[in-house]
Amino acid sequence: MSRDIRQRHRVLLRAETHLQAYGRVGDLSICLVSPSRYQTGMSSLGFQTVYGLLAGSADIRCERAFLPEREELEEYRRSGTPLLSLETSTPLADFDVIAFSTSFEPDYLNIPLILSLARIPHYSHERSHSDPLIIAGGAAFFINPEPVADFFDAICIGEGEDVVPAMVATLLSPIDNGRRGLLQAFTAIPGVYVPSLYQPRFHNGLLTGYDAEAGAPLPVTRTPVCLEQHEPSASQILTDNTEFGDMFLVEVSRGCPRGCRFCSSGFIYGAFRQQPFDHIVALIDEGLTHRRKVGLVGAAVSDYAGIGRLCRYIVAKGAKVSVSSLRIDRIDSDMLEALIASGHKTISLAPEGGSQRMRDTIRKNLTEAEILDACDMLIAHDILNLKLYFIIGLPGETDGDLDEMIRLIETIRERVIERGRANKRLGEISISVNPFIPKPFTPFQWCGMEPLPSLERKVKQLEIRLKRLSNVKLKVESLRESYLQALLSRGDRRLSPLLIEMAGGANLKKAAKTCGIETESYVQRTISAEEILPWSIIGTADQAMLRREYERALEGEGETL
Repeated sequence: MSRDIRQRHRVLLRAETHLQAYGRVGDLSICLVSPSRYQTGMSSLGFQTVYGLLAGSADIRCERAFLPEREELEEYRRSGTPLLSLETSTPLADFDVIAFSTSFEPDYLNIPLILSLARIPHYSHERSHSDPLIIAGGAAFFINPEPVADFFDAICIGEGEDVVPAMVATLLSPIDNGRRGLLQAFTAIPGVYVPSLYQPRFHNGLLTGYDAEAGAPLPVTRTPVCLEQHEPSASQILTDNTEFGDMFLVEVSRGCPRGCRFCSSGFIYGAFRQQPFDHIVALIDEGLTHRRKVGLVGAAVSDYAGIGRLCRYIVAKGAKVSVSSLRIDRIDSDMLEALIASGHKTISLAPEGGSQRMRDTIRKNLTEAEILDACDMLIAHDILNLKLYFIIGLPGETDGDLDEMIRLIETIRERVIERGRANKRLGEISISVNPFIPKPFTPFQWCGMEPLPSLERKVKQLEIRLKRLSNVKLKVESLRESYLQALLSRGDRRLSPLLIEMAGGANLKKAAKTCGIETESYVQRTISAEEILPWSIIGTADQAMLRREYERALEGEGETL
């Protein structure tokens, strides 16, 4: 019965520490939903930031909900209980608004599942005025909202600090013409996309454009937030039941100044922006009253101008500091000393391209000498456990590029072993390999993903050749999950029925057959310059600039921008 579900909710709530005192009294009820499980959803700084914006708004009663754990999911299905909110065990269908916060495309799979559990129709056009308004936001929607667009009444492609207050104000305002009038009012907010006001056109299986209703902007654009005008994003709720339970998280920067040709972070956020140092340390001082470890968050943490000074400040406070990975050519000595003082035994680096040719193609702007110098610097500080990230299947990659990757790993391993012998302590090199996934709003968005049999052959080759190297461990991202991510990254609205089938338990192959969808045409096909891209409905980045970068990459040219 639902009594067990409520009991699990109470256990989670008792373990939480809320850093702000928010009331739950308001005329408008909103349930903020993460289409991932509690541990993952509450580890997202984006989710926590939006919660703070909603819960801190006057006249808003904000609660949360998450994808149930497997055992809990079976209990929901067995008992027939509708999906309940965390705070008050209120059925989601009883809220005025359900707001999904989604950072990664694979979570799109769980959106129709959550709507089913909440007993809410999947498609926006199937819902009545008695159903909640279903909206969404998060980094995944900055990239490509189209595979799930038909599920939502409105989608935020702008950053929360500006969009959330504007949407709340609109929701609380008297609007004529009911829900339709409200959705039309949303179009006046920069960064809000109302899918029902746009109809895609297809011809011979290809997207040929969109028809927008009068007053609906095409494309939908947004304005990057001025970070200096807002408090930095930071943990709102602390709990041990997350991936970073021992940390207070704070954002130091947004976007990335590098512009690597395969990575969306350098393009979807606009110009690289940094949080003011004084704003960050003020939040850290508050966070250190609850946690003795600070996690610095950002797509390019080591590019933050005051990173060394900030790390010194945290350590001087008697606390520890953590970062996700270091930019190889920006290893600040003060930051490194702070990480060592914080007890870090492993440091992650991302060469990405295994060969110099591949690193130039993706515009990584790293030489082998720089990679080895960074490793030497870490080894000299007795950091003998290294994690190295590589991508296989990049456009134009050959077996020769894999050979060069192996040689680079062997060279780094020899240096680790030499230092380890002197210290009588062995180190370990972890190799994390991911297949290339073409992402919207990158220069490589036109490229197809390498076919799975070819990728499987390359993985087997790496496994055989690295197996003979002691102290080297290889981990490869699931190729089939990567294929699914590529499908969702490049998809259009025709994927909605497939997602519903998969939410019902079908695997990708079966769902695609049922829906009559050829997934290879989305995933592996090289898109011509003349084609309309599904994500072109949102104006996240300059497509002409991206095309120039793509052509430069094909011609073997490196740094530009």
